[in-house]
Amino acid sequence: MTRVRLPVLDALRGLALLAMGIYHLSWDLFWFGVVDWPVDTAPGWRAFAAAIAGSFLFLAGVSLSLAHGNGIRWRAFLRREAMILAAAALVSLGTWFALGEGLVRFGILHAIAAASLIALPFARLPALAGVPLALLAGGLILALPYLPGVPALDGPWWLWTGLGDPGVSSVDYVPLTPWAGLTLIGIAAGHLLRLPQATELAATWQPTGPGGRLACFAGRHSLAVYLLHQPVLFGALWLLAAVHLIPDRASTDFIDNCSFTCALGGVDEAACRKICACTLTSLRSDDLWDNLLREPENMSFRDDMNNRHQVCVLAFDPTGAR
Repeated sequence: MTRVRLPVLDALRGLALLAMGIYHLSWDLFWFGVVDWPVDTAPGWRAFAAAIAGSFLFLAGVSLSLAHGNGIRWRAFLRREAMILAAAALVSLGTWFALGEGLVRFGILHAIAAASLIALPFARLPALAGVPLALLAGGLILALPYLPGVPALDGPWWLWTGLGDPGVSSVDYVPLTPWAGLTLIGIAAGHLLRLPQATELAATWQPTGPGGRLACFAGRHSLAVYLLHQPVLFGALWLLAAVHLIPDRASTDFIDNCSFTCALGGVDEAACRKICACTLTSLRSDDLWDNLLREPENMSFRDDMNNRHQVCVLAFDPTGAR
């Protein structure tokens, strides 16, 4: 069978990228304090993130089956693996600089690279054997996290398994169990899609409008889009925060904490927010805010902050009169 690139798969990857962009933009807005959506904790948001990750891993399995079902093309496979592993290392390095210990240790790209190695032998099987075996193996991997934990696999060096307690926090954590199971299920779906009638049916869809063409373009360049979208989104918000067009998270936290402490002293809440906003503006105008962020325990900087806070208290009568 001649290998045919199916635009419908590119479009599905493009839709997954769009969903990922929506999630990450929401996370960034929460991080900068622009919104108070519980993006990192609410069950609905977590389910949304899981669905996005699962779609990428499933589509990776489908693509593997279509690309290597007639024989493993080792050069193409190893080139793809090298690109994904390099991108995964770049993500880990970048998040280490940005987040420190919260870096991505085993995220979606790490999972795709490792799951592809596990799933590749199933891609070469004939459909009659490949579909049930891939489904069986995928189901077993999906079920493994529901079994009792394995203490011997505790610790960060084994976090990629998903079978122990990693003991560390990490963003974008996508261990092989259960996630590699979805890649194997994608292999089974790819086997079915390789049937002549299914391939012909899938090939009938072609992008017609600008939205479909854009989704296909993004899907064909999914790795580049993945690597670039978050630096662009986060960087844009950081620039807006730097020029004070949106409140940065540190500023929002300062005003919230300052207002809470002020209100405990019996001052009207609205007046407290005015006082604390005034304090923040004064610190910025005197170039003291950045110093305070760098050295929050520096008593000299804290005295400067308290002095400006007192000036702002005098400027706003607790009853609202100036």
